[in-house]
Amino acid sequence: MKKILPLTLALLLSITLFSQEVDKTIVYKFDIKQEIGPAAWRSTMHSLAEAKKAKADYILIHMNTYGGLLDAADSIRTALINYEIPIMVFIDNNAASAGALISIACDSIYMRAGANIGAATVVDQSGKPVPDKYQSYMRSMMRATCEAHGKDTIISDNDTLYIWHRDPLIAEAMVDPKKSVEGVSKAGEVLTMTASEAIKYGFSEGTANTVEEVLALAGIKNYEIKEYKTTTLDKLIDILISPYFSGILIMIMLGGIYFELQSPGIGFPLAAAGIAAVLYFAPLYLEGLAENWEIVLFVAGVILLMIEVFAIPGFGVAGVS
Repeated sequence: MKKILPLTLALLLSITLFSQEVDKTIVYKFDIKQEIGPAAWRSTMHSLAEAKKAKADYILIHMNTYGGLLDAADSIRTALINYEIPIMVFIDNNAASAGALISIACDSIYMRAGANIGAATVVDQSGKPVPDKYQSYMRSMMRATCEAHGKDTIISDNDTLYIWHRDPLIAEAMVDPKKSVEGVSKAGEVLTMTASEAIKYGFSEGTANTVEEVLALAGIKNYEIKEYKTTTLDKLIDILISPYFSGILIMIMLGGIYFELQSPGIGFPLAAAGIAAVLYFAPLYLEGLAENWEIVLFVAGVILLMIEVFAIPGFGVAGVS
């Protein structure tokens, strides 16, 4: 009997520990701490896929960005809105411009004391606001993103009231300086909110200084954090698909072909153009950002140019094609 009792206690302890391990909440965390662009879109898509494989219960985005490209931001916010599990974002200082759009696409927002969200006016490369055609589209995206989270129900004195979980008009004021929201923003000012203001106007669920504090505020206990880790290959691909580096590669391709046309003969310019083409298309193809027909079309164009240079010199049908 004395031997059986310790075995029984050990078995019960093992079952308890196993049960606790099984019941752990899986939180999948990834960072958006760079300019919003193809690299941020790529890491987000990979993270969402990895979170699904890990059977995560929640996703937590650790954000600190001044914004970036609108098309990449729109792709990210669409993926977040349509994702199956709750997504939280922890704004660790900045969620400006495209970062604000991505943040309000998440189910809940937490901000560090001293953090900011807003200033989502669409600007060009020099920082000047673009025509209202683009601003109108951004205003619509901000409103639609808020509306995607639905309305809260408030019952008072037997009356049922419905208010937006996040006010679309406030989100619109982050884009348009002409938009004023009573008690929130004045006309002539693009809205940017502090952490306390975001809580006051219903855009943030709370203030936290660490990821652990965010999870505590969200009421998540007994959790395990799984994190997206970037590899050396990931970093290399991110560099290659960045707008700046892609622009340089395109210039090398065009320059190489031009100089080869000026001095026919297989030499350095053509080789440089070929290497630049491989570096440009390879990561896009591997990541599914370039279709087969696009690459085939480019290769066909290069072959036609080579025919024009070496087989039938003179700017004719092959060169134009």
